[in-house]
Amino acid sequence: MVWRAVVEVGEGIDLGPARGGHRFLVPITGGRFHAGPAGAGLNGTVLPGGADRQFLRSDGIKELDALYKMKCEDGTIITVRNRVIVDPTVQPTRYAMSVIDATAEAGKFDWLNRRILLGKLTSARPARACVVIGAWLAA
Repeated sequence: MVWRAVVEVGEGIDLGPARGGHRFLVPITGGRFHAGPAGAGLNGTVLPGGADRQFLRSDGIKELDALYKMKCEDGTIITVRNRVIVDPTVQPTRYAMSVIDATAEAGKFDWLNRRILLGKLTSARPARACVVIGAWLAA
């Protein structure tokens, strides 16, 4: 695992129907992330101001496209784009897997610019308005 992020979210905004489904926007309000074994030093905060654009397809599948910033304890800013497919029909737990693009400035974490990350998203609702995202290096 490269990191585990707890991403806090606000109330979703209904953007209305679109061809083949329905659109929503979910604000990202903050959070924290912590390094896994493959991400030494990747600890810090999820900055407020990002958003998750959601499309609920007519077949019940959700497509999420989240864009937000993570600030490492050393000050490095990482831009994260997380594209998720959610299939609630998969049991016992829903399928929520993603491809994560992480972009970092030159320096300690710029290796992220040359890697593909795979993610798994878990909702903490209704207990907490957040999602937990694990990120792993694609081998």
